[in-house]
This record gives sequence, C-alpha cells and structure tokens, in this order.
Amino acid sequence: MAKPEKVTAVAEIAEQFKNSTATVVTEYRGLSVGKLTELRRALGADATYSVAKNTLVKLAAGEAGVAGLDDLFVGPTAITFIQGEPVDAAKALKQFAKENKALVIKGGYMDGKALSVSEVERIADLDSREVLLAKLAGAFKAKPAQAAGLFNAPASQVARLAAALLEKRQGEAAAAPADAE
Repeated sequence: MAKPEKVTAVAEIAEQFKNSTATVVTEYRGLSVGKLTELRRALGADATYSVAKNTLVKLAAGEAGVAGLDDLFVGPTAITFIQGEPVDAAKALKQFAKENKALVIKGGYMDGKALSVSEVERIADLDSREVLLAKLAGAFKAKPAQAAGLFNAPASQVARLAAALLEKRQGEAAAAPADAE
C-alpha cells in the first residue's frame, strides 16, 4: 500500500505536468543549493524548478498522460515546469548550463511530444514572443511607408524631369541671345 505522502506528491507532480505548456528535464548533479537557488531566480515567475524522486515523477507523468520521458528519469533529475512561453525558460536553462557544467539538459516535453536536447536548445535560440511581436509590428509599419514611397516615386520623377527640362530651356534661352550678336 502506498504511503499517503507519496500519493500526494505524485498527484501534485501530475497536476504540474497538466498545467505546464512545456517541461524540461535536467540533471543537477554537483550543483550546490546556492546554485539551484540562482537557477530558480533566473527562470523567473513562469517556471518552477522541482527536484523529485524518479519513481514518483514516472508515475506522475503516466498519470498526466505524458509519454516518452521515462528514459530521462535516471540519476539526480529535476524538472522545469513552464507555464506560458517556453522560450525564456529554455534560454535561462541553456545559459545556466553553459556557465555551470554540472547542469545537464536531458530533454523535454511540449505539445504532446517528447523533445530531444537539440530541440530544447532550438527553442532556446528562438526570439521571445515580445521580440517577435515587435518585429511583426515593425514589418507592418514598414510596408505602408514603402508603398507610399512607391506611389510618390513617379510623381517625384516627373517633377525632377520637368525641373531639368525647364533648366535646360532657360539655359538655351540665355545662350540664344548671345549667339544672335
């Protein structure tokens, strides 16, 4: 018979899996408590970094309908549960792993699919949602300006042509009286 605290722990982890838009599984062997605290701060408010027993996490993942991660739950494992956009948390994990070799990204889970390490790193390399929206807004703003320039181009070319023709005629008129003498 399972102990009540383990049943509660499995239920809590399963709930975290269900409420997350993405999860990233890491190995934290060799990281001090201070470094883990630093990592939790770097992840921000939209991510929770949890350390749990592998057997409990496997049970919770199965209960939550998360498949394909069982191979990752070996050794000291921690899971980052991400609510909201996964890009910022993935960036923070990748940066922290770069600075602290003891943190190893093992894989992840998003949109009903297990992710490899390279897929997690590709997510980390994406621009954040805010940056992408700013780029999109800039592109929308640039298009009308380009169109206005395109529509004004023929009119300005005609104006320049007329000015050049007028200048040429004035030059011919000024030169004509000098030739007449």
